Parts: sequence; C-alpha cells; structure tokens
Amino acid sequence: MTALDLSSPVAVVGTGTMGQGIAQVALAAGHHVRLFDAAPGRAQEAAAAIGARLDRLVAKDRLAPADRDAARGRLHAAGSLAELADCSLVVEAVLEQLDVKQELLRALEEVVDDDCLLATNTSSLSVTAIGGVLRNPGRFVGLHFFNPAPLLPLVEVVSGFATDVTSATRAYEMARAWGKTPVACADTPGFIVNRLARPFYAEAFAAYEAQSADPATIDAVLRECGGFKMGAFELTDLIGQDVNEAVTHSVWQAFFQDVRFTPSLAQRRLVESGRLGRKTGQGWYEYGDDAERAEPHTAEAAQPPAYVVAEGDLGPAADLLALIREAGVPVREDEEDHGTRLVLPSGGQLVLADGQTSVEFRDVVYFDLALDYRRATRIALSASQDTQPQTLTEAIGLFQALGKDVSVLGDAPGMIVARTVARIIDLAHDAVAKGVATEEDVDTAMRLGVNYPLGPFEWSRRLGRSWAHEILDELHQRDPSGRYAPSLALYRHAYATDKREGTP
Repeated sequence: MTALDLSSPVAVVGTGTMGQGIAQVALAAGHHVRLFDAAPGRAQEAAAAIGARLDRLVAKDRLAPADRDAARGRLHAAGSLAELADCSLVVEAVLEQLDVKQELLRALEEVVDDDCLLATNTSSLSVTAIGGVLRNPGRFVGLHFFNPAPLLPLVEVVSGFATDVTSATRAYEMARAWGKTPVACADTPGFIVNRLARPFYAEAFAAYEAQSADPATIDAVLRECGGFKMGAFELTDLIGQDVNEAVTHSVWQAFFQDVRFTPSLAQRRLVESGRLGRKTGQGWYEYGDDAERAEPHTAEAAQPPAYVVAEGDLGPAADLLALIREAGVPVREDEEDHGTRLVLPSGGQLVLADGQTSVEFRDVVYFDLALDYRRATRIALSASQDTQPQTLTEAIGLFQALGKDVSVLGDAPGMIVARTVARIIDLAHDAVAKGVATEEDVDTAMRLGVNYPLGPFEWSRRLGRSWAHEILDELHQRDPSGRYAPSLALYRHAYATDKREGTP
C-alpha cells in the first residue's frame, strides 16, 4: 500500500502548535483536513490561525492566492469525533499523557473504518503503549513531526511492537508524498533524534557543573569550533528548560535510569527556579531589552612560538600542520614519530583531546576537536594547575597566529566537542546494532532533526574507526560510573577489520 489518495480526508485531533502545523502540511499536500479538539471553540480558532498563516505566505509571495483559497476550502473544524468517520488517516497531537492518548484512541476506533490509519505525534511516550489499547494495534504508527512542522523536513515514522509492516510503509510513503523526509525507526525511548541528542546537552552541562567553563564559553566552542548551529545552553533556552529536561528525564526513566542518560542537576535547579529560558525572560542567559549579552572567555593576545615540532600526523587534526606553515611558524618534523602531538619550544606538548587529563602529564596542553580546523574561528585549550605558564602562552599564541580566538578551559578530559561527538557516535552505533534504524536514517535524522553539521556515522568515518572508542575508553577509566563506557557495538566497530581497506 502506498501513500494516501488525495481524495481521502485526513484528520488531526489536538489543535495546539503541533496539531496546527501537521494540519497545514496535509493541506499543502492537497488533502481535505478536519480539525477536532475536545475544548469547545478550539478547532475553529485553530482553523482561523492556519488561515492567517496562509495569508502571510501569500503576502510573502510564497503561496498563490488561488492556492490559499483552495486550501481554506479544504479545511474544516469538526464538532465531534463522528465527523472523522470517513477519514483515511487520523493523527493525534493531544497532551503528552498516556491515559489521555489511550482514551482518545479507544474512542476513535469506534468511529473510523477498519482501514483507517491511526497515528500519534508523541515525542516521548511509547508508541507500543499508546496503541496497546486498540483492538487492531497493527494499524497504529508513530508520526513524529518536528516543530515547526510546515518548515522542518524530518518525520520519524515509528513502528510499535504490534505495528504492521504495511501500515508503517503506508505512513512512510505518505510523509514522503507530503514533501517530508521520512526515516523509519523502531519504538525505542526517544526514537532516533531525542535518543542520540542527549549527549549534546549532557556533556555541555557536565562541563559547566565541573566548572570547566561558563555557558557562553561552552556555547561558543560548540558553535565556532564544533560547527553546531547553536550551543547547548542557548538551544535549551530556546526550547524551554522545562521541555528539554522533561524529554531527558523521560528517556532516562524509559531506559531504566541508564547512567548514560542521567539528567543534569544544574538544569533541574534552573527549572525549579522558574528560569525556563526565552519564554520567561531568563534561563542560562538573561533576555530582554536591557539584558547584556554574555560573552565567551577569550584569551588575551600572546606571541606565537618560534617553531613547533610535529611528532606524527596529528590524526583528525592533520590539517593544522598546513595552517601552521601558512601562518609563518616553522614546523620541524620528528622522523622518529614518537606519537601524535606538537612539541613547543618550552618543551611542553600540545595534544588533541584524547580523554586524558593534563594533570597526569608533566607539561601538556590539550586542544579540542574541530569540525574543520581551517574554517573554525575558535579553539578551546585545556590545561591543569601544573601546566607551565610558558607552555600555555605558546599554545595560545600558536592558535591566535592561525586567526583563531582561544578559550582556555579547566582540566577537562575530552574537552567539549570531542567528548560530545564521541558519545553521539557511540549511541548511534548502539542504536543501529539494536535495530532502531539504519546508519543512513540515523545520519539523516540528526542532520535534519537537530541540524547537526554531520551525522554520527559521517563523523565516525571522518575521525577513524577507533577514534570514538579510544576517547571514551580513556574517559571511562577516569570516570568509571558507566557514563562513558563504550558500547559493545562501538567496541566491535573499533576492532573489526575494514574489508574495504584491509586494515583494522
């Protein structure tokens, strides 16, 4: 069975932001759409709001007046569930409460035909549990749109334990016919995006709680070094601290309080204080006309070193060697190739973040992973109280000579970008190994759902087969709580022979 026929009406139950967005997407695809809400008058209000958005699209020359008028003619506010009887698809977008959704589905099943596809837009509840009350749960599927639904392309098509393959296929093809990019996934806590995105927030909050850096600095490093569109603190302020924490808590509980998904105590305190982000005027940052913009810590100007000695090719940071030469700093290569690092004139070493701490070594400064060292505008360095001042000064001066702003963190193992990316890669391998989704769908979901610069498997291929496992293994040795323990899937990937290259 393929996508729904355009002559078949579809319905959306629940007329909040997501419900209205989904209805608008269906309208744009050419369907007759029926809106229903249990609250009197809400469906009519939602229809008027959708009509106003269509007017704005016309004003911006993004929609023809005739198409707007036709869409309005296909939109109907239903007064009762009985008016949805002939719909071929009903999507519920009501409160994220299991009993509320189940009660609605029981009522819908008494109204619609047996071949009507029933769907939920839940982002945090189990699709299997929601559909478990149905007489025919095989026709029930998750359709997780992202907000705002008319603009964001991704739709996670979630198969519950009892979902028929034909129903999932039908939903997948429907999403594609509606101009969306669907990805198929199994019913697992957080699905793809909300499961794999947890480390992006968790590692930023952990660095803050460890007093490695302030929110503005961590956000700047994630953006300007890691290539992410927004930092974790500014993004959760935009989402709403209560909303973001609720998703994190839901995934953590659903995984039986797995330490890898442990919520942040600092974020809990923020929510308890009512500082929920932009919507309350204060979160990690202050908002409002009089609020001062929080600036990241940036090191003062320092002289570059007279030269550097390259031991090894620097692995994922190999591009730095060309940049250093272009900046006019001589690079001497150690033919004995003792490792993968730069040795500074002071005798100190500059090493790519590897999960170890500066305090373990005589004189080491770590630098963070970058998406693209040539295009990065900021580099984070990590040093301990035992690091020689001259070594840190030379390290700062070197990266400033390359045109980078430099932020100096405390002794943070794995830095910020490196340990965040390593954990995302690990969760991605674990998810694929457990049948949640394919590698291709995982990468698509993370690029389109949360706008990551690369998908986890794209990162993994770029950084090397064993990179994520090695950094997490080092972190696990220093924090044996299990938070950083590499998954069995990542272990197998790290040590398996790459048959395409014939090398481990």
